[in-house]
Amino acid sequence: MSFYRGTASHPWHDLSVGDKCPEWFHAVIEIPRGSKVKYELDKDTGLTTVDRILHSSVVYPHNYGFIPKSFWKDGDPMDVLVLMQESVIPMCFLRAKPIGVMHMLDQGEEDDKVIAVHYDDPEFKGYNDISELPQHRLAEIRRFFEDYKRNENKEVVVNEFRGADIAKKMLIESLNMYQEHFVPKKLRVVYPEPESK
Repeated sequence: MSFYRGTASHPWHDLSVGDKCPEWFHAVIEIPRGSKVKYELDKDTGLTTVDRILHSSVVYPHNYGFIPKSFWKDGDPMDVLVLMQESVIPMCFLRAKPIGVMHMLDQGEEDDKVIAVHYDDPEFKGYNDISELPQHRLAEIRRFFEDYKRNENKEVVVNEFRGADIAKKMLIESLNMYQEHFVPKKLRVVYPEPESK
């Protein structure tokens, strides 16, 4: 729900993260799998903008977007790559289950990505941790992010992939960072750390 009556809904600020977070959360997809178009949320308006066309001969390997009501160290909502069978339209939202995280530096700045599976996709919903994915899929994801800005002379370094427990902790941290950054104190919700298994 918007803080301001009579204003348009904003996918970052008004969409619920979901009531079962961190087991599953809502993900807003900005870029469909197979696209060379770098769509991006315009943070001021909540509309979708075409940021650029990728300069390298690569396409997004999976649906890519953000987690509503989250905020990360790069000043944006937490990024998420959602593995599923189909590509979806920009700015739709779906339920996603975190299975891991990819630690990445984009031009020297931390730009981590939650790796998730579509919670309602029968082919992918059985995965619970990134270690269960075929190694080739992780190699494809790594290679895409290492290459997608190369022809723009921008350096991206993909560090390690970590499991679901770390992804859930980072997700909760990003939700609490959002609360601290955007929500008035009397309206804040504090998300508890997930229990380690």
